[in-house]
Amino acid sequence: MNLETELYQYQQSHIPHAGQHILAQQTNGAKIVYQAFNPLIAKYAVEHQQFGGSAYSFNRMSWIKPNFLWMMYRCGWAQKENQQQVLAIWIKADDFDFILSQAAYSSYKEGVYENRETWKQHLEKTAVRLQWDPDHDPHGKPLERRAIQLGMKGEVLKTFCTEMILKIEDITPFVKQQYQYIANNELVSRPK
Repeated sequence: MNLETELYQYQQSHIPHAGQHILAQQTNGAKIVYQAFNPLIAKYAVEHQQFGGSAYSFNRMSWIKPNFLWMMYRCGWAQKENQQQVLAIWIKADDFDFILSQAAYSSYKEGVYENRETWKQHLEKTAVRLQWDPDHDPHGKPLERRAIQLGMKGEVLKTFCTEMILKIEDITPFVKQQYQYIANNELVSRPK
């Protein structure tokens, strides 16, 4: 596995405890985002180092999460149906920033948009959605800190799936190992 890890307790001592923050591992100009899929989609993605194949649909919204623990909460530590395989996906930091720059909030946020009509117009023009959801600790307890997830569809999704990806790694064995540590109330590691 090519993720850098550190103990959860250490990481918690030097990251913000509240507010909206993009927590992502970044190395050599690349950011790592996470997605969880069924085994057919994951196998194709790892073998071809891009998404596609008969099991993958480009006609839906697909969400990437740069925050490891938010992904673990969402996929139930690789226990949920159709989310049994967790993938770490390296993309250029510039591509991540591009996706973020295209994003419209998935629901109206006062103070971000002039009014609801401005938000609706932005929503109609872009194929990227942004949500700030509660981050979670390893046991699934919600935290004050908010974690970002970005949803893509249409051409942005197709470009992400076929052109922006530098590397895809199946980290499911690591996820399952960490889940066992949590089940035994032991210290856990998480990607930086």
